[in-house]
Amino acid sequence: MLILRRSSPFRQILRRCHKEAIEKSSNGKGNLTAFFGKWPEGEQKDFQQHMRIITDFISEAEERQLHEEIEPYMSRLRYEFDHWDDAIHGFRETERKKWFPQNREVLERVRQVAFDGAIMPYVHILDLAPDGVIKPHVDSTRYCGTTISGISLLSDSVMRLVRTDAQRYQQQQPTAGNASTSESKGTDVDATDDAAYRHRPEASLENNFYADLMLPRRSLYIMSHTARYNFTHEILAKEHSSFQGTPVPKTRRISIICRNEP
Repeated sequence: MLILRRSSPFRQILRRCHKEAIEKSSNGKGNLTAFFGKWPEGEQKDFQQHMRIITDFISEAEERQLHEEIEPYMSRLRYEFDHWDDAIHGFRETERKKWFPQNREVLERVRQVAFDGAIMPYVHILDLAPDGVIKPHVDSTRYCGTTISGISLLSDSVMRLVRTDAQRYQQQQPTAGNASTSESKGTDVDATDDAAYRHRPEASLENNFYADLMLPRRSLYIMSHTARYNFTHEILAKEHSSFQGTPVPKTRRISIICRNEP
């Protein structure tokens, strides 16, 4: 039996080939996205361009480093199950500006891959309990620009995006002197300061086309433009977490979310 050492050149070649194959399939949405309903050809093409998934974006060691940095703070918070933000149940969240050097390098990689320019200095951390759920919503343009990108820690999960009519909801635009919580308070802060942070426009599976996306642990999703504005997004609850008929066990999930300026 052939035993490969962790750092052997052959193992590295195998891992690189495997990663390249997965990234190609993710770009083509062959394995990580399932489409439902009658998609207009042009809109499906735009969606494929604007909703990307990169598997194994971080290594196990990098996941551990990120988790070790944020866990001491997150563990002091309680999960919210009865909260003003009806879009999420069973969650705790914060924003962080200062990171250990090795984790700052990971975030710089996110910036280079997912964004054309700079990202907002405060990175959003969303901790979802095993029984937690993120309901369909569209993040407000008041707090988020054209792109939202997230690293998935600790668990696989399934994200569902459902087409909605962008004209059926209004989003308040940022005004001069209107700073976010992180900008006004600094350091680690609660990101749930304003009910306008997340909008929940009407979107039903019976009347709209939609897509389910497999988000593997340690993957990076990049949601921009069409996918960002015209679709609600949600993380399926544990009891509904499946992809193309196969159950996807969802445990505690932490997402490290970067955004560009509104």
